[in-house]
Amino acid sequence: MSKVLVDGLAIAESPRWHDGRLWLANWGTGEVLAVGLDGEREVMARVPAQTLPFSIDWLPDGTLLVVAGGKLWRQAADGELVATADLAEIANEIVVDGRGYVYVNGGSSDFSEPGVVLVVPPDGPPRQVADGIEFGNGMAVTADGTTLIVAESFGCRLTAFDLEPDGSLANRRVWADLGDGHPDGICLDAEGAVWYADVPAQRCVRVREGGEVLQTVDLDRGGFACMLGGPEGDTLFILAAEWHGFENFSTEDRTGQVLTARGPSPHAGKP
Repeated sequence: MSKVLVDGLAIAESPRWHDGRLWLANWGTGEVLAVGLDGEREVMARVPAQTLPFSIDWLPDGTLLVVAGGKLWRQAADGELVATADLAEIANEIVVDGRGYVYVNGGSSDFSEPGVVLVVPPDGPPRQVADGIEFGNGMAVTADGTTLIVAESFGCRLTAFDLEPDGSLANRRVWADLGDGHPDGICLDAEGAVWYADVPAQRCVRVREGGEVLQTVDLDRGGFACMLGGPEGDTLFILAAEWHGFENFSTEDRTGQVLTARGPSPHAGKP
């Protein structure tokens, strides 16, 4: 069972547990929000409201990064966002590993075309490190820092890569075949399982490597992303909203929610 923590959002995406609060990207409003366990929210940064998609993460030194409008932005000390790199035409999800390598997936505006994964090293320009990604969505780095897992929504699978010393990806493999599952945002737990949110199936699912389903949280609307956090790390935050396609998306819609449930194992890895 899940409980509603926050209601009245647009499309909430890219959840991150950071500094004792859940941070998220509120599509349709352009707001980066931080939400407390009491449901109180605070605007931490802004992008233009019409910018879709956008996502967030942090460098190891605590600098907030925002992917929006095909660029990578860093938040300056005065709170303003400063563009630091040009990315794919449609840059979707971001994850930063423990070394400060920034991984971003995306592609063209035609989501039927295969997408890519880019890496932005700490000391260099972006470069492509994977292609043929079938609508890349959530990404996660394992707790030992050796593996990147990418959710391929149109591929109905989670795909793993080894992380190389220079930030490149190697040894591509299917981490889990999800059958009819369409994974969106993902997170890892301390038992090595992945939670993934699913928009068309309206659920959040926990799977182990190989695809065995361990737990399912049913929703009454699309599941866009999930993140483990809270004081003990085992609160599952689920971002859900009604979805009728980009062509029918209205910035006036406010069906987005943050839901909470209890996970059997605490957060691990990144984000």
